[in-house]
Amino acid sequence: DKNMFICFVVAFITSLIITYALIPALRYLKFGQTIREVGPQWHNKKSGTPTMGGIGFLIVTVVLTLIHTSDPAVKFGCVFAGLYGVIGFMDDGIKIILKRNLGLTEKQKLMLQVLVSVIFLVVGVNKGYIETTISIPFTSIVWDLKWFYVVFMAIYMIAYTNAVNLTDGLDGLATSVTSVVGIFFIFCGVVLKSDVAVFATVLTGALIGFLVFNFYPAKVFMGDTGSLFLGGAVAVMAILLKIELILILAGIIYVIEALSVVLQVAYFKKTGGKRLFLMSPIHHHFEMKKMSEVSIVSMFTGITLIACILSVFSVI
Repeated sequence: DKNMFICFVVAFITSLIITYALIPALRYLKFGQTIREVGPQWHNKKSGTPTMGGIGFLIVTVVLTLIHTSDPAVKFGCVFAGLYGVIGFMDDGIKIILKRNLGLTEKQKLMLQVLVSVIFLVVGVNKGYIETTISIPFTSIVWDLKWFYVVFMAIYMIAYTNAVNLTDGLDGLATSVTSVVGIFFIFCGVVLKSDVAVFATVLTGALIGFLVFNFYPAKVFMGDTGSLFLGGAVAVMAILLKIELILILAGIIYVIEALSVVLQVAYFKKTGGKRLFLMSPIHHHFEMKKMSEVSIVSMFTGITLIACILSVFSVI
């Protein structure tokens, strides 16, 4: 489709230009990444790399999607994905301006995510933008969860947003993986005749524009501004397309990253201090095994590609 191609190219070029301009501006403002003590020691050399670069592809995605779609449900979903990015922006701002390495407290971040998710789902269901049914992938089974859908999907949205946030730990990792997931959503949107395809096309174009400066060695990081927005966008698109559960397969890397942290903590507590992985999230485990960042990103992106190809069969 010619319009989709134009959307992609415009998003790519706009994101490329904005990110290029943002890097010296972020450096001038001293909006540099601070490296947490729990990360690998060799990540210390990344300290000071401009962060919050995700604000660029967030603005590009939201603005271009609102311009290029007439579907109120997609506009609604896109704005709420943007609100997740706003939570990330607040988190980044506290880290950088107030020099508090952990940003918002876990409780504050969770409460804001619950608020955004519940409002999105309640209003979406009331407006008729979101159906309360859930389909079991690779079967014809459809369940109507009625109002329990809001509870279930609020947990789902928060889990996915934080899983994408955890994935953003290596140069270009979350960007590369989510670009592949974005292409999967473009395909689903086209097949299911949904304007989510426009949202996904713009997001993917903007992400690839950002990736030019984010691949190893990264000249800019997306920060929580970018990663929480991506998590929100991925969850919103899955909900609007009614392919919520297939995202567990298509976004398998997000799931593995989050599970590795949960398992590490549980195992540590159970065994009185022993570790299941050398370090979590799992991308750090592979780093400790002396794999290069580029190799890990390539492997995780390849796994995502295979998972997305398999997921396509649940849609066609």
